[in-house]
Amino acid sequence: MNLCIDQGNSRTKVALMTDEGKIINHFIYKSFSSADVERLFDLYDITDSIISSVINIEAAVVNTLHRRSQHFVLFDHMTPVPIINRYDTPATLGQDRLAAAVGAKSLCPNENLLIIDAGSAITYDFVSEQGEYMGGNIAPGLKMRFTMLQRMTKKLPLVEVDENELIPLFGKNTRDAIAAGVIRGVAYEVKGYMRTLKEKTPHYRTFITGGNAPYILNNVRASRTENRQLQYEKNLVLIGLNEILIYNKK
Repeated sequence: MNLCIDQGNSRTKVALMTDEGKIINHFIYKSFSSADVERLFDLYDITDSIISSVINIEAAVVNTLHRRSQHFVLFDHMTPVPIINRYDTPATLGQDRLAAAVGAKSLCPNENLLIIDAGSAITYDFVSEQGEYMGGNIAPGLKMRFTMLQRMTKKLPLVEVDENELIPLFGKNTRDAIAAGVIRGVAYEVKGYMRTLKEKTPHYRTFITGGNAPYILNNVRASRTENRQLQYEKNLVLIGLNEILIYNKK
């Protein structure tokens, strides 16, 4: 069994997976320590592990994973991956973005892919049907947009939105105006990428993942065409990490 760990800015996502890509169990931690690693190895028949992080990883976590795994991968820009990385500065590319690209390619191996990760930031990445990571863009995430509206103005409040909330086209009060401006702004941003890419690459698929994906998903799916093109996969980064681990074991 493989232990896959995706350490983000605000939480750590963990999955127990097979070499065939089946998710046995998954967990979310607000904080993650070597004690959590020990507990997972004690509870489950884990043989191999991989960890990816956009923050500094505690040395104790790395040491415990290395000690308890038959095969351990500390994922960084030097780690071999099963796609071709065309990024000009591989050392600055977030491992979560590259892992999501690998995960999407494993699910749709012969298609052009747009991968959207709606987390603390929103990233847009493109992988060609030939399996080449061609680059991507980084934009402010939902919380960042809500927070900066409140911080950079004198009278606008900090707004919170439920992930299942259907946002109006135009708000009739300040709270709804902010919610619609941010959520619909991101939704139109996503649609814009999809429509522009369709003009350049008629045949492609779009994956959306990340903790904030549910907030914008219902507001993006406005047509049958977009419904067919857009696929939600909440564990896309973990799926990619598992593929990278398997690739390095071989």
